This record gives sequence, C-alpha cells and structure tokens, in this order.
Amino acid sequence: MSKKRLSVVVTRRLPEAVETRLSELFDVTLREDDRPMTREELGAAMRQADVLVPTITDEIDAPLITQAGERLKLIANYGAGVDHIDVATARQRGVLVSNTPGVLTDDTADMTMALILAVTRRMPEGMAVMQSGNWDGWAPTALLGGRVGGRRLGILGMGRIGQAVARRARAFGMQVHYHNRKRLREEIEGELEATYWESLDQMVSRMDVISINCPHTPSTFHLMNARRLGLMKPDAVIVNTSRGEVIDENALTRMLRSGDIKGAGLDVYEHGREINPRLRELKNVVLLPHMGSATLEGRIEMGEKVLINIKTFDDGHRPPDQVVPSML
Repeated sequence: MSKKRLSVVVTRRLPEAVETRLSELFDVTLREDDRPMTREELGAAMRQADVLVPTITDEIDAPLITQAGERLKLIANYGAGVDHIDVATARQRGVLVSNTPGVLTDDTADMTMALILAVTRRMPEGMAVMQSGNWDGWAPTALLGGRVGGRRLGILGMGRIGQAVARRARAFGMQVHYHNRKRLREEIEGELEATYWESLDQMVSRMDVISINCPHTPSTFHLMNARRLGLMKPDAVIVNTSRGEVIDENALTRMLRSGDIKGAGLDVYEHGREINPRLRELKNVVLLPHMGSATLEGRIEMGEKVLINIKTFDDGHRPPDQVVPSML
C-alpha cells in the first residue's frame, strides 16, 4: 500500500518548474494569483496542511502558530531569512522550520555592487534626464559622480553574502573593511584583504561606503540608528540589500535630505511596502523593490531547497536546512 502524500500549501506563486515538481511529489495547493495571503487565509492553510511553504511576505507569529492544526509539522520557508516566523513558538509546538540558505549569495552580492555603482555614479539621475527628453548633450561638469576604486567599503555582516560583496569590491579596487559578531579566520581575512573593526562606531566614521549585509535580529534592529548614521562622513553613502529594520529609516531620510549623508541605495525597507514618502522624493537615493535576489536561476534553486527539505522530512529525517532558535 502506497504512503499517503503530504498535504502542502504554498502561499505565493513560485516558478513554474518548482510548482510542477511540488505537484508531482505532494498533495499541493498552489496559488491562483500572486497576492499575499490574508491572516485569515494563512490561519486556514496552517490548519489544513502538513507542510506550509511561506515567503517573507507572510507574518507567521506566535498566535498564528498556536492556532495551527495538529497536522502542521513543517514550515518550509521559501527564502533564507526567517525573521517573519516565530521559530521558538513553532519549536514548542513541535513544528519544524527550514529555510533556503546559500543559493542567493551571488545574486544579492551582484545587486549590492550595482547599488554602490548606481549611487556613486548618479545613474538614476542620468536615466531621468534621458527619459525626460531634456538632455542637452555632454558637458564637462554634468552629473559628476565619484570613482569607486580606492574607496573604503565597510561591510556590516561578513557572512556568505558579505564575503561575496568583499570579493567583488576588491575587483573594483575598493579597500575592504568589516564589522561582524565574530572575526573571520585569518586565512579568509587574508584572502579578502579585509580589515576587521571590533568597534562598529570607529568603522562607520571612517568609511566611504557602508554596505548592510547582516540579518535582522533583536540585536541588529536599528543597528544603524540616528547616532551611528551621524558618524558617517558627509560624502559617504550607504546601501542595504539585507533587511530594512537594520537602519532607522526616518533618521536616514532626514540626513539624506539635509546632506549629512551623500546618498543611499536601498532594496529593503523598515516597514515593508510602506516606504517613507519623503524618501521617495530624494534624488540622491536609489530605491529598488526588494529585487536583490530576483534571478530565475536563484528562485529555482530556492525551490529545489524547499523540495529537498520537505522530501527529507517526508522520509522521516531531519530537513537539511532546519532552523532552530539557537541559530538566530
């Protein structure tokens, strides 16, 4: 007698190849449209499924997990970050949580460098001039940006993505500095030609570019607060492809408006889609719609990780990418 197939609910549209493979392996419920589930829809899904496949747009907090049915045994997150999931409450309820680490490292690092270049070379302003039809031709002093080669880059968070950013920055001739919870091993530090700063304040005050590459945790919330942003040099820029909550967005907006910070490149925001309207108006800011990891190759690799985590769990083993509270 064949084993009953797991009931899997997916909260957002995924690449077609991923959805097809999920359908082949499990009793899967897919989305007809790509809008985020409401809280009520999420609750209903968690009561009917053995496995939930959520994304960063789904806030799965303690009350939702507490209301989940007895069937729910695995939350196989489609994404590396799990700050939208109450992992501790899930564990108390006997629900495993897995994620998809590692597959988006290069894509996110590429976008970090793209933002650094876009901000320092004023690319959006140039695009706006061309799209307006008001370009008067080349001029020696028009839209002067800055050269990235020789600039000091301070990386906040030197995990997989931070190290990938460092390798790219070195290729552009930047001097790499970093702050991390733990100092890198000597051989990795040597390979990256990276200078470690135990004091984040001291690093921030000396850098030409700050790149946020750390996760959002209680200890990193507003790590770049008004005081620390105020330590940045007036001609420095900051880019963030990690989590919006790491930067105090209102303080950043004020300093960008006043010229205390030269520019910013942001792919993530403190309040999700609710972006400070004053931030949108600034010419010295590049805003992207959370597309740092948006490559087809990366999205399919994420789906493959989800599939492996679910299949391994279905076979009675620990998912290879299980997340436990001690990791956060």
